[in-house]
Amino acid sequence: MDKNKYIKRESYLNKLVIRRDNGEVKIITGPRRCGKSWLLSHIYKDYLLEQGVSPDNIIMLDFDRDDDKYDFNILDSRAVKEHIYSRIKNENENYYIFLDEIQELDNFERLVNGLNSHDNIDVYVTGSNSRFLSHDIRTIFRGRGNEIRVFPLSFREYCQEITDIREAWMMYSTFGGMPQLLHYNDNEQRINYLQNLWEKTYLDDVVERNNVRNELAISRLATSLCSSIGSLTNPARIANTLESVQKMKIDSKTVSSYIDYLENAFLFESAERYDVKGRRYYETNKKYYCIDIGLRNARLNFRQQEPTHIMENVLYNHLRILGYLVDVGIVESREMKNGKASYSQREIDFVANKGSQRYYIQSAYSIFSEEKREQELASLLKVSDSFKKIVVVGDEIMPYSDDNGIYFTGLFDFLLKDDWQ
Repeated sequence: MDKNKYIKRESYLNKLVIRRDNGEVKIITGPRRCGKSWLLSHIYKDYLLEQGVSPDNIIMLDFDRDDDKYDFNILDSRAVKEHIYSRIKNENENYYIFLDEIQELDNFERLVNGLNSHDNIDVYVTGSNSRFLSHDIRTIFRGRGNEIRVFPLSFREYCQEITDIREAWMMYSTFGGMPQLLHYNDNEQRINYLQNLWEKTYLDDVVERNNVRNELAISRLATSLCSSIGSLTNPARIANTLESVQKMKIDSKTVSSYIDYLENAFLFESAERYDVKGRRYYETNKKYYCIDIGLRNARLNFRQQEPTHIMENVLYNHLRILGYLVDVGIVESREMKNGKASYSQREIDFVANKGSQRYYIQSAYSIFSEEKREQELASLLKVSDSFKKIVVVGDEIMPYSDDNGIYFTGLFDFLLKDDWQ
């Protein structure tokens, strides 16, 4: 990839543009190295310059650096405040403040809220840990925070750089969408980069920030979650697995805390089980998905390359990138079988919701027989509402709807679209 070129990530740029000068702090969240800093310091900065904003009116500070770039203590909030205000020369001009990985600065809330109180200052911060989860933003920024969640590259973004779609899928489904990978020319570099991210960035950060005492346990827990993506589980079951397979004694309460730490670092997300007809959530068992399929594969040393699970994880991430909230659907029903009433519980891979939109989605890597087809459709046919029902298959097919109104589409077609009306 030409270093002078970059993927513009239009969807995120548009979110920043429409929030420009709106009086709120723009909080860009996501895992480390997913492109948050680049989004601000290059993509959005270039946009502002094109709009006529003076370079002197864009002030950028990176709190994740340990070099001598600055002539003041970058981790001293008082020194940071003095530096920023010394750069603001004219009260009649707008200034744009970019504060990268702001959680590294103690007492940052007061600094950010103070800056945001000025009508001519527009504040943007990035963060990669739980302090920037949406349920905390309202408190931290006094109700004046607006979160923009950033993910690694989507498959559609990835295809901007690799135009052969089959080659793009082979690379993406193996190494994922961390932006830095586009600068590497061989697989050894890609593998080393992803594995170093886990050991030297992600796990070290989680351990340090949460004062984790058992580093080996949380490391093996991360591996266990990667190994079981898309499978129903709970902390007690994971604790039993770690004890039986890894010979590691750990209680379910600790496992639950460690999972929270990994989710709060934006490394995994959980999908809850939702009773479609009863309109309620089940309290036990969830499915976990890795935020990036390349990170998942790297954690497993690229040994578990199950195409069905990889496809399911990529579909989940795609829906989340598009802004959908995603649950695992459960459809309960009573049926007559051999003259007797029986109770059944069928699963829909994804119930995707965004505002008034809802989709029921099945991930079916291959429908190789009529029996398999009936199996994939069984849960969808039990849903009586009018929301669209979709089956995504791993093959390239011409999209069509069957006699029941269920929409069938190929994987690539699904991943390259924003909606499926």
